[in-house]
Amino acid sequence: MRRTTINFIIDAVGFVGFVFLTTTGILVRYVLPPGSGRRAVLWGMNRHEWGDLHFWIAIAFFCVLGLHLFLHWRWIVHMIRGKPQKGSGLRFALGLVGILAVLAIAITPLGGSVEQSGTSAVQREESSALTHESERVRSRMTLIEIERKTGVPKAYIIEHLGMPKDVQLNEGVAKLGKRFGFDIEDVRRIVREYKAQK
Repeated sequence: MRRTTINFIIDAVGFVGFVFLTTTGILVRYVLPPGSGRRAVLWGMNRHEWGDLHFWIAIAFFCVLGLHLFLHWRWIVHMIRGKPQKGSGLRFALGLVGILAVLAIAITPLGGSVEQSGTSAVQREESSALTHESERVRSRMTLIEIERKTGVPKAYIIEHLGMPKDVQLNEGVAKLGKRFGFDIEDVRRIVREYKAQK
């Protein structure tokens, strides 16, 4: 296969990757914004699943871009170095320093430590305890069992999930969720919120 054909294919794949990267980014930012969680679905995928797709498209795009740079490496070096003349070594060194600086800035956040902003160690410990307690709530449990296990009144859960007051109390929350449009994470969030108020 001719080099020009290979370049055309790589550039075309890169362009398609860039378009899909842009559209999935817009989608998770504006169409399925933060907070839409698992309830809002587009083409059978929720925000988190679209976010996963966005990530893998970014990885593929990065690989195609790397291949593109590899195939054009001599041209890139020639452009940075220029025609051999006085000062061309300095220009090459500055170009190399620029590339290394961009890479260093790009990977710096990956090595940083994540902190809980605005929360003390005690608050983080309380939050961890609330999360642990809410994780004990299972999808097969009924509202009565959740009330017994967590101390959160079933009426509070019913109200905050937008269910009718005469809902079946001995039915598992997974079945109720399918009927009324929520999932187990919504129930756990309500348990955490109730406990945090106490």
